[in-house]
Amino acid sequence: MDFSLVFKHFDMLLNGAAATIQVTFGALAMGLVLGVIAGTCRISRRFYVRIIADTYIQVIRGTPMLLQIFFFYLGFPQIYMMVTGQGISPDPLITGIVALGINSGAYNAEIIRAGIQSINRGQMEAARSTGLGHTQAMIYIILPQALKRMIPPLGNELIVLLKDSSLISTIGVAELMYSAKVLGAKYYTYVPFLVGAGCIYLILTFTFSRIFNLMERKLSAGSGSRENSGAVPDLG
Repeated sequence: MDFSLVFKHFDMLLNGAAATIQVTFGALAMGLVLGVIAGTCRISRRFYVRIIADTYIQVIRGTPMLLQIFFFYLGFPQIYMMVTGQGISPDPLITGIVALGINSGAYNAEIIRAGIQSINRGQMEAARSTGLGHTQAMIYIILPQALKRMIPPLGNELIVLLKDSSLISTIGVAELMYSAKVLGAKYYTYVPFLVGAGCIYLILTFTFSRIFNLMERKLSAGSGSRENSGAVPDLG
């Protein structure tokens, strides 16, 4: 086992790590949008809206992520051809981001739902008494207060996405795990490159976990007095 090969091809591993970060943040952004929509729909007063959101959450959380990746990369083109009669060749990177983003949205939905429901009901009533509509009160009053409570689980979701992004190597995305596998196959030795990839994953997860810890402490310090007072901010 020649570990010097890791340093010789460190640029390829770094390019793979850059692709991993791109996929992770792209999927997280998509997952946050879907999570906000599904999470608020999950507690909607309309029954059919709750059913749609709950179905999405249960289907995604009840099936393996690898299956979902293969469905979007292999299954969806077949469905598209059956419907339109035309073939498509999905881009592996975009497909990976979409599949991971949809998966993340289902988990973010529960994080956001729990964060919203953790806020005292009196906050919504106080906001409505000032003349705000339900949606306005949710955007300007409830969600900002719930955000700091969502930071730890959202940080965990980012780290999970970062590690699970390795699954899209199965559809040919040149991320970190794919690069390690290709280099291992080239030199017929996998251990050095797997160890190198593992070290990069550890550095990334450690860095992001520290960043989220700092964000959590900063938000807690900045909003603690307001939450304790129970006052509704003046929206002027």
